Amino acid sequence: MIELKQVRKIFGSLRAVEGLDLMVPRGEIFGLLGHNGAGKSTAIGMMLGQVWPTAGEILIDGFDITTQRKRALLKVGAIFETPVFYDYLSGWRNLEILSHYTAPTPKARIDEVVEWVGLSGREKSKVRTYSHGMRARLALAQALLPKPELLILDEPSDGLDPEGIHEMRQTILRLHREMGLTILLSSHLLNEVEQLCTRIAVMNKGRKVFEGEMSNLGKSQGWARLEVSDFPAATRCLRAQNLIIDERPNAVCLSEKVAVDQVVRCLVANNIAIHAIAPHEQSLEEFYLELMQSSQPGGKDQPSPQLGNSAKI
Repeated sequence: MIELKQVRKIFGSLRAVEGLDLMVPRGEIFGLLGHNGAGKSTAIGMMLGQVWPTAGEILIDGFDITTQRKRALLKVGAIFETPVFYDYLSGWRNLEILSHYTAPTPKARIDEVVEWVGLSGREKSKVRTYSHGMRARLALAQALLPKPELLILDEPSDGLDPEGIHEMRQTILRLHREMGLTILLSSHLLNEVEQLCTRIAVMNKGRKVFEGEMSNLGKSQGWARLEVSDFPAATRCLRAQNLIIDERPNAVCLSEKVAVDQVVRCLVANNIAIHAIAPHEQSLEEFYLELMQSSQPGGKDQPSPQLGNSAKI
């Protein structure tokens, strides 16, 4: 649905995006992550034809965004940067006016998207009376007006309270499930990305530093959580038997072909009580922070973390 090939964007002396390759398959919820200034918003702006690339190729549904912009964006809805509405008008009237920026939209379609995003009963109220969460749902309604097949959401939960974040998450999942939308999601909320996305890419200083499937995230290869009566003594014993190659608080990295039962037998033989041992499930936050550290100048001298065999660094 989205394909970027060696895309570059330069603002004066600033290389905002450099050599970006990205593939968003149809039907997925794809997460785009990175710190502020990583280049995410610039990349999304180029996908939407609002920022002109310095070099490279951007295809949306097979159409080049620079030469076939109208066809490329025909089935695209988006929330990009901070949505702006006419506060003195109703939510419904805002949608009616904004729909004319692309194409006149039947009233039945406006009523339909109002129902989809959960604004029924408040669509005739003036926008100035809306909460932040209601404004976010109104922005989502606007993005749904053209009956998109691709939905691009830049920080859709930004500024929402926990209840609003939960409601937005459920709405996105429902849109994906019932409408079959392809969704590109940019967010700082790693917990939301973890619950929503099937695949992620991570940018740092304008470059993609990781792309891979979320389904393999928890498989932190070789690491096991270890809770024992004496952790320092346990690691000394395990290293002496060449059963582990690394350690961190309450976790050890097993040597190649070493199984958990070998660790257990070693510890029992050395009279170290075992309270718990299990494969370590790495969270997206742990993975992201480790990736950022390893991709920084002077960071860890090791390969970047991977999410299974499909990862691309």
